[in-house]
Amino acid sequence: MPPDQRRNYFLTNEKNEQAIEETVEVSKAKNTKTAAAAAHDDFDWGADEAGFESYSNVERKRLEDAYNSTFQPVVEKQVVKGTVVGMNEKDVVVNIGFKSDGLVPRTEFRDVPTLALGDEVEVFVDIAEDKMGQLILSRKKALQETAWEKIVEAHNNDAIVTGFVRSRTKGGLVVDVFSFDTFLPGSQIDTKPVRDYDQYVGKNMDFKIVKINEIYKNVVVSHKVLIEDDIEAQKSVILSKLEKGQVLEGVVKNMTSFGVFVDLGGIDGLLHITDISWGRINHPEEVLKLDDRIQVVILDYDDLKKRISLGLKQLTSHPWDNLTADILEGTKVNGRVVSVADYGAFVEIKPGVEGLVHVSEMSWSSHLRNPSEYLKVGDDVEALVLSLDRSEHKMSLGIKQLTQDPWIEIENKYALGSKHTGVVKNLTSYGLFLELEEGIDGLVHVSDLSWNKKIKHPSEFTKKGDKLDVVVLEVDKDNRRLSLGHKQLEENPWETFETIFSIGSIHEGTVMSVNDKGATIQMQYGVEAFAPSRHIKKANNATMSDDEILEFEIIEFSKDAKRIIISHTNIWKGAERASKEADNNSKDKARKNTTKVVKKMNQTSEKSTFGELDALTALRAQFEKAEKVDAKAKADKAEAKKVEAAAVETAAAVKKTAAPASGSTATLKSLSGVGPAMEKRMIALGVNSIEDLNGLSEEKITAMSAEDAKISADQWGKWMEEAKSL
Repeated sequence: MPPDQRRNYFLTNEKNEQAIEETVEVSKAKNTKTAAAAAHDDFDWGADEAGFESYSNVERKRLEDAYNSTFQPVVEKQVVKGTVVGMNEKDVVVNIGFKSDGLVPRTEFRDVPTLALGDEVEVFVDIAEDKMGQLILSRKKALQETAWEKIVEAHNNDAIVTGFVRSRTKGGLVVDVFSFDTFLPGSQIDTKPVRDYDQYVGKNMDFKIVKINEIYKNVVVSHKVLIEDDIEAQKSVILSKLEKGQVLEGVVKNMTSFGVFVDLGGIDGLLHITDISWGRINHPEEVLKLDDRIQVVILDYDDLKKRISLGLKQLTSHPWDNLTADILEGTKVNGRVVSVADYGAFVEIKPGVEGLVHVSEMSWSSHLRNPSEYLKVGDDVEALVLSLDRSEHKMSLGIKQLTQDPWIEIENKYALGSKHTGVVKNLTSYGLFLELEEGIDGLVHVSDLSWNKKIKHPSEFTKKGDKLDVVVLEVDKDNRRLSLGHKQLEENPWETFETIFSIGSIHEGTVMSVNDKGATIQMQYGVEAFAPSRHIKKANNATMSDDEILEFEIIEFSKDAKRIIISHTNIWKGAERASKEADNNSKDKARKNTTKVVKKMNQTSEKSTFGELDALTALRAQFEKAEKVDAKAKADKAEAKKVEAAAVETAAAVKKTAAPASGSTATLKSLSGVGPAMEKRMIALGVNSIEDLNGLSEEKITAMSAEDAKISADQWGKWMEEAKSL
């Protein structure tokens, strides 16, 4: 039944009881009057018919004042004081001095468990008289009228208040404090994480008001701060009794990657991961679990910061103290890699006993930079004890000492001029490092990679991990240095080039690249030459382009510097100069002849007219002869050009036929159908010489045919047959 209905029901019953009592009293009065009438016969029975006398206005006013004086004035929407005159399990009857009493739900007195009859309470007059004539009171509204002032006062005074947990809400609980709904966040319930909020619903708890919002009338309370205050008090007591080396019992409260927090009974201490075990562990959960009860020793504590450092491994003896005497310098030990750093790796040979293998002691190779390239955590290794200090708990280990130093026999195994094959380990701007075997590395300088090509960086020639054939050029055993060369596998072709590329000779070349300084030209035999910018202009003033094939004149050759300077401009300019010289010579000859004829005519000027005619005829014949001489000179010049061109072709043919006979100058261009462009494609596929062509396998030919479809496998076979004859 709702509270209003219960209140009306209660008041109605009370009125009914009063009506019954009044009826009984009236009945008694009538009986008394009857008895009195019988006893007093002098009563005027006609008064009933005549009517009773009425009060005067003065008497009526006096009676009304006497009646009203028994009531207090009641104003709605105000807080008044009343007295508890009755109560049951559901309602409390409160008398505020009005003509009727009011009912207040018992739940509104939840914060007053000792409520009794006669107690004075404050209530709020909600309605003085409703439709049923009932007085409506509320203690909750009375409390709310003063609740905010009480809350602000409690917050300012940091006072403890009691509240009733009404219900659960998102992120926390709703708490009734002074009949005012406040919010208790889940993080402020306890110092430990709370997962079940429902266990607190319906309970009275103590709180502190930690935050209020005057504008929105929001209040945040905390029960955690009360617990923390108690803990702080306990901490002070516990810290005052702590001593270094003291052994205490605690419970693992929280676990992190750097250690665990142990509850010592009101105060937490940190057990760092390095103080859990003498051996190396990656996470505390490898040894401990939450809620484990363990014995710990106090390592250090700070009264001001209230921090305690704990230790677990210190309760056991140090493993180094139990290290057996058979482990000495020079003995072999087995262990497991537990940590890898930039400078080396730590190997655990026994629980809590570790040794350091420095990066320089892992391999005889001088190019091992990072230990992680050689060892990984968890690897089982065998090492040699290099040094041992039991007092300092330090041990140095070595792995490379288990094998013989390869540099001891370096001069015998890698003699000067001997040929070997190695793996490219590293590339630098000045060369590459080649590993011939573990611990033996050699340097191939960039200038020792090729005779013909100018290589600026080794990456243009090879890549890391490739195999490379080399020749030992120099051995420095003391400094552990080995100089290697790749181009020395072949004879120096520049001895032959000196006779072929003589100054003034003309050769055909392919333009590889053009820049502001000039052009790089690939000549025959794969040698590269350079044409300065002033020597690359063509006859029509056009600029040469890549892969264009032109004729060039050798203007400079240096065998020592391996440099060839060429010119294309000189070729067509030389032809122009020859033509001009021929024209000038013919004109000079004609001028001289004319002068002779004129002179002769002057000497015979006295001859007859017929003689003069003869002279004129002779002069005409002389001019015609001069013209014939000029025409013949031009014809001779053209014929000279043809002869020169034929000589160049003959020289080229001679070179092609002579090269195979010598055995040292045969190149890819000696093959039929191979020009500069085709040679460039063959070199791109890895075929740089006749020797490379003879060494091709069927698998290599198939791979090259797939990479360059323009060169078929049959064509490779024909070239190989032709190369054998060369």
